[in-house]
Amino acid sequence: MVLSDRTIKEEIAKGRLIIEPLDPSCIQPASIDVRLDKKLLVFKRRGYPFYIDVKQNMDDLTEVVEVNSDSPLFLNPGEFVLASTLESITLPDDIVGRLEGKSSLGRMGLLIHSTAGYVDPGWQGHLTLELSNVVRLPITLYYEMKIGQISFLRLTSAVDKPYGSTELGSRYQGQTEPTASKYYEDFLRKS
Repeated sequence: MVLSDRTIKEEIAKGRLIIEPLDPSCIQPASIDVRLDKKLLVFKRRGYPFYIDVKQNMDDLTEVVEVNSDSPLFLNPGEFVLASTLESITLPDDIVGRLEGKSSLGRMGLLIHSTAGYVDPGWQGHLTLELSNVVRLPITLYYEMKIGQISFLRLTSAVDKPYGSTELGSRYQGQTEPTASKYYEDFLRKS
């Protein structure tokens, strides 16, 4: 069941759902708008290797850039960057989140996630966004712009192992800025 604005506010008041900072104007009928934080993780234009190896750490392939509210960062056609929500989000063990783009931005060709729209129960941290420009013109990105929305669904029961549980090996719990893939850790665990 998707939570309504009334239920979202009740869950926030009880301290079960935490959104910080929360701008009350971001509460929509069945979601909360999330805003773009300053730091973006961009792929370097040149360098070795010239491909992404899923078995390797990606830290050498990316660099951090910052945007502000006065001068934009241009996301060029076909470009992909990792960004972060300004808001830190904490979910209880019986609620999941669904991250979606803003339809107004989607109509301009800005996609905010390709595959990572699901937020597990127990999650705590800033969400990493996968920003892609699918049109032939650059799109501007500004600090604090409304970039997406998160809706919440109540589970049939609390989960046995929330995200962040030691047994799960949750890689992104508590992140505070855009975080590159840690998929390579799957291969390290097999060793």
